[in-house]
Amino acid sequence: MAKEYQHLFFDLDHTLWDFEKNSKQALIELYHSYAWESILNLPVDEFLQSYYQKNDEMWALYRANKIDKATLRHRRFAETFAIYHYQHDDKVANFEKDYIYLAPQKTALFPGCIATLQSLQGQFEMHIITNGFEETQHIKLAKSGLSPFFDKIITSDKIGVNKPEAKIFVEAMRQAGADRKSSLMIGDSLLADIIGARNVGMDQVFFNPHSHQHQEKVSFEIKALSELPGLLL
Repeated sequence: MAKEYQHLFFDLDHTLWDFEKNSKQALIELYHSYAWESILNLPVDEFLQSYYQKNDEMWALYRANKIDKATLRHRRFAETFAIYHYQHDDKVANFEKDYIYLAPQKTALFPGCIATLQSLQGQFEMHIITNGFEETQHIKLAKSGLSPFFDKIITSDKIGVNKPEAKIFVEAMRQAGADRKSSLMIGDSLLADIIGARNVGMDQVFFNPHSHQHQEKVSFEIKALSELPGLLL
């Protein structure tokens, strides 16, 4: 690679930490432990389908700054259970609380994650920029063994804006002591990671494991994390 980078900024969820796998595992465990299948007369897969739709709706509102963290956490489960005419607030609230505790404890990472970071460690300063909640993201990093690889952990929760807003990228570079030319953003979201970084003058690596078709101009694109050292070293 002709251009030399000093700072690598990684997204966390869906890029390093396998959000779908970890979230699903936690939800299935809790669904069975709460005996929801018999209470609702509803298979877990059907519940998950409804929950994912509601969760996506709530996160879209949160990213647009239309609801806050507490509202997101309450409404995504309350509205899912309401679909099935279940509105016992205390039990639903406890389910939500248990999910918030359990899901970040899960440790599934994308294939090649640790080996890739080991290859890059010592060659670059590495950081996290994540649209996530401060306490939750730090738990994920610690439990999955990712924390030792990263210097600065920048969360939208703490900064007050979400990717792709310029402020979070500028603040991340400021905290890392980096500039645009020496920085590279790696993430799975074309909007949040790629366009967001591009708009502040950072080069980007689009992590696209499912080969989604797109028309965006990206600096680099990879299907597997194991491709990253070949680009950079």
